[in-house]
Amino acid sequence: MFWCHLLFVLGILSIIYFLCVAFFVGHGTNFYFIWLFFGAGAIILSTLLRKGIWQKCLPLWFRRLFLVGVCLLSLLFVIVEGLIISGFTQKGPDGLDYLVVLGAQMKASGPSKALRYRLDKACEYLEENEGTKVIVSGGQGRDEHISEAQGMYDYLTAQGIEKERIFMEDKSKNTFQNLTFSAEFLDKETDSVGVVSNNFHVFRAVKIAEKAGYRNVCGIAARGEPFLQINNMVREFLGVMKDFLVGNM
Repeated sequence: MFWCHLLFVLGILSIIYFLCVAFFVGHGTNFYFIWLFFGAGAIILSTLLRKGIWQKCLPLWFRRLFLVGVCLLSLLFVIVEGLIISGFTQKGPDGLDYLVVLGAQMKASGPSKALRYRLDKACEYLEENEGTKVIVSGGQGRDEHISEAQGMYDYLTAQGIEKERIFMEDKSKNTFQNLTFSAEFLDKETDSVGVVSNNFHVFRAVKIAEKAGYRNVCGIAARGEPFLQINNMVREFLGVMKDFLVGNM
């Protein structure tokens, strides 16, 4: 009965979280629907266990295989999340040659919260390191009125960053392209580069940069939106697995 109650509670909490994100917090992608599906699935499984349907209708070998799969997936999830968390505290040394600020959603009113956090962290570093240049990287999505790079350029110049220090890469659609296309503005073999992104994204971004040939690269972690951190961490787990499987990291 313990597992029935636990699954039911997790299901209810997941659906509440989904509703909060959907109606009160705001979001950049539709990934948060995973909480609705997970919540519904957990409640259904809890009901099947409580009524004995799970045990009666499924053979023992299948139930054991399912349990082993859940345990292995949980172990993998914990390991990958540990690696993701390792990027939270990365700051980068002073005096880097370049920063690469990775793009995120650009709204009609300006940068999204996630992107603004990245830009504010870049501004902080650039103000303290006047010799560092910055590459703003991101193309224009279907729901964006300008490219992410142009929006980031406008934001940085409004904060007092000199125009001649900013380079725009406005064709990329994902992190791998961000870092591959941005390399056209620098020397991957010799230049020191700091990749600026939200804390949950730094580990993957740095690993992709290393795979793309950056020889002297580090992460610079901006904050993440607190309420969306759980959602972003789960989404990042899938991002890490995808990029690992396709050979991007």
